[in-house]
Amino acid sequence: MQQLSFIDDPKPRPIVNVAMVPQRSPFRYPGGKTWLVPRIREWLSSRNTYPAEFIEPFAGGAIVSLTVAFERLANHVTIVELDQHVASVWHTIINGDAVWLAERIVNFDLTPETVEATLAEPAFNLPDLAFQTILKNRVNRGGILANGAGRIKHGENGKGLKSRWYPQTLKQRIMDIIDVRDRISFVEGDGLSIIRANAHRADAVFFIDPPYTAGGKRAGSRLYTHSDLDHEELFRVISTISGDFLITYDNADKLYDLARQYHFDTQLVAMKSSHHAEMTELLIGKNLAWAR
Repeated sequence: MQQLSFIDDPKPRPIVNVAMVPQRSPFRYPGGKTWLVPRIREWLSSRNTYPAEFIEPFAGGAIVSLTVAFERLANHVTIVELDQHVASVWHTIINGDAVWLAERIVNFDLTPETVEATLAEPAFNLPDLAFQTILKNRVNRGGILANGAGRIKHGENGKGLKSRWYPQTLKQRIMDIIDVRDRISFVEGDGLSIIRANAHRADAVFFIDPPYTAGGKRAGSRLYTHSDLDHEELFRVISTISGDFLITYDNADKLYDLARQYHFDTQLVAMKSSHHAEMTELLIGKNLAWAR
């Protein structure tokens, strides 16, 4: 592989105003990439060829994949997610009972009592599990679905559990996805395996946003049910990709070392956390000249 430029201390680009980015996902997802959407547009528009397929192997809330589908930035989009609860939502919306889910959301009388009772019930089918997942995502602090997450207490303006429950908005997002779901495929499975299976394809691009557990970081293990990942193996597999890719990662020394090892390009990007703290994340790719 040709060695590409590597900047040891790249200057971060300005912070994106996420209020200007259309909200497409029904999830309030920890580690979501709404702030990165304008960079995704830049990346894909900088390419000489139109991607036949856009693959997101660690999709989560899938805001990036949804944006690509809505804005027709690739011919087709494949969303991949391992977590069975998150997967139940995408199965239901992309492959199943999306209208039922949207109506269930708007007709649900949300109170502390109904929340606890609903989440305590066994889910007998995929749509029921999808509704429970959306409900939990909206009433848990930070949208965290992993075991041990607590409920919202005071919330915005003292609204408590209802502070993140926007039933009409959630319904509309689901109904909007229905309009573009012929451009989307969903795969419940291991993202690393999906990369391996499609690495030979020169017509595919990958947006890779793995759990942030490299270099001793613990955010991923706290936020996600499935956070164990062999980051060194991930980089090795990514190095076999024939097409293009963009990785976003925590700004950690280990990631710079892995990027150097495989001659990948890097660029820091400024962002704000959910608590409005200014931070930087690391973009990694074959050539990030478009991101300078």
